[in-house]
Amino acid sequence: MNLSRPDFIRFGREVCGDIVQAERREWWLANGLGAYASGTVAGTLTRRYHGLLIAPAEPPLGRSLVFAKADAVLRDGQREWPLFANRWADGVVDPRGYRHIESFHLDGRMPVWQFAFGDLRLELRIWMEPGANTVYLAYRPEFGGREAREVSLRIKLLVNARDHHGNAEPWRFNPVIEPEGECPHSGLTVRSAPLPGQGTPHKLRFQLRGGSIAPDHTWYENFDLTAEQERGLPQRDHHLCAGEALIELQRDEWSGLVASLETDASPYLEEAMRRFHARDAGILAQARVQVDELRHAPSWVEQLVLAADNFIFSRPLPEVPDGESVIAGYPWFGDWGRDTMIALPGLTMATGRTESALKILETFARFVDRGMLPNAFPGSGQTPKYNTVDAALWYLEAWRAYVEETDDQAALRQVYPVLEGIVKSYQQGARYGIAVDPADGLLKAGEPGVQLTWMDAKVGDWVVTPRIGKPVEINALWFNALNIMTAFAGLLKRPADSYKQMAEQTRRGFQRFIHPQHGGLFDVLDGPEGDDAAIRPNQIFAVSLPYSPLESEHQLCVVRQCGRELLTSYGLRSLAPAHSEYKAHYLGGVWERDGAYHQGTVWAWLLGHYALAEYRITGDAERALSRLEPIRDHLFDAGLGTVSEIFDAEPPHLPRGAPAQAWSVACVLEAWWKLERERRKAS
Repeated sequence: MNLSRPDFIRFGREVCGDIVQAERREWWLANGLGAYASGTVAGTLTRRYHGLLIAPAEPPLGRSLVFAKADAVLRDGQREWPLFANRWADGVVDPRGYRHIESFHLDGRMPVWQFAFGDLRLELRIWMEPGANTVYLAYRPEFGGREAREVSLRIKLLVNARDHHGNAEPWRFNPVIEPEGECPHSGLTVRSAPLPGQGTPHKLRFQLRGGSIAPDHTWYENFDLTAEQERGLPQRDHHLCAGEALIELQRDEWSGLVASLETDASPYLEEAMRRFHARDAGILAQARVQVDELRHAPSWVEQLVLAADNFIFSRPLPEVPDGESVIAGYPWFGDWGRDTMIALPGLTMATGRTESALKILETFARFVDRGMLPNAFPGSGQTPKYNTVDAALWYLEAWRAYVEETDDQAALRQVYPVLEGIVKSYQQGARYGIAVDPADGLLKAGEPGVQLTWMDAKVGDWVVTPRIGKPVEINALWFNALNIMTAFAGLLKRPADSYKQMAEQTRRGFQRFIHPQHGGLFDVLDGPEGDDAAIRPNQIFAVSLPYSPLESEHQLCVVRQCGRELLTSYGLRSLAPAHSEYKAHYLGGVWERDGAYHQGTVWAWLLGHYALAEYRITGDAERALSRLEPIRDHLFDAGLGTVSEIFDAEPPHLPRGAPAQAWSVACVLEAWWKLERERRKAS
């Protein structure tokens, strides 16, 4: 690896041997096809989404858990030690193999465990094959002395065939398990044929490197998923042992296994490991070549560059066979229009991946309908959902960022009619009451029972923050979009006067948002109950976006109010603490958590926008960059090497929600990239 510190994220026994600390830290891998692998440092399963291979058996995102665990026991002569741990329904953790972990670190993105037993050490590495639904586990022993030594592993291979959102029902899964290869067998095939609603049929193939495998058909029931219990969801799961592998270990040599849904997966561990490291090294090399600011970036920023790759995945379409998109977060999100466009500049332009940026933009261009981008991108056989007012406006901003970075006028010329159609549809009227008010030039949106802005939590028929009327960030985005279209029209030598005129009317109308007492901004104007003066972070976009409708004195008021009331180490609160609906913690079942989602909960993606807004009013890039520094420390917690979706509103601001979120990573990266550029200019 070419990271400035290959083991930047590293823990010793003080964390690995403490079940609470080791379980709260999770590793996440992705393969660029929508599949992922995940687990805890302790080796326990605490989520229904933990597993060694969760793959789209029904592409693009119909993901199923197919390979849950590999429970290994190390044998040295007559002595045996478990390398794994399990939580059971009675509250017992048995065995406690985590106590033997001497260290854990990420080698780039690859999780690495070092187990120690006297003079015997065993290293375990797990990784996914880029571009294939394949996972590798490799073991390498080190021991003193020169005498021959019988060291081996027995590994129970636990499989499943359930949707990754569900929990297993043993009687529904009865696969055909067949050995492969000469006797003793070095391979195993698990042919799944689950009933409807229990995943998609698949063929999982195991191959060993340095051992044999015997079929089995034993159920292990009542794994206790504590993270699901915390979320108020079913917490019991069950897995089938499809076989037991026996591997004879050789000093300083790699042995292990590959599990794959592919027909051509290679069992050669060293070659596969080199391919994975080459992928990570190539990502960093490309970033350093394409983005000057990354040539001397600190290790934590390099780690985010690698994390960014986990979210970009292949989404081919008939019109765009090499199409790409963005998974909003792991483990439970798919690709969403709003999240994708917000994240796109940070995931691609800030990492030197402009080709991916264009593929994503072109992929989504095919789904613009009546001026709107889909909120939920369609899965196989599904219909796009267009319940978002801001996704199309972020789409315009993503195009601005792309053209500014590449000057790709040919691509802009091709998409320009689509962008024109977005503005025209919003001006004349789109779904859900989206239209420009001719009286003030502001964009209004919303109908009862529909959530259209990013504050979109809904439980049953309850829309927690409906924000019907004229939301402040929607109109900041609208003003930004009109100025973008003015610039694009000029670049392509198209008529621009209408965009200029609309932008000026919107700028004048936007002054209505200014609160007469403190100079901050109303959150929503002209709602069913009048103007909403709740102090929320949505006003920050009126300063952070490239085109601001505010004069500098009012920009200062906005940043001051957000800094005093909403700023935390990891992002902005979604509601000021003094508000009667403020929720200090994001806990409980679905109803309680969704009720707190945008009522105080801290959102990491807003931290980058705050830093950019602060720089705009102060011109102090060093100070703005310092706002991002706490994210460095967060990379050692929760989803290791990546950034969580949300945090509790009150200290110590514990991480919550998805442990790996695209726009959290992207907005921090984008802000760092832009601010570092400004810092270098000033130095």
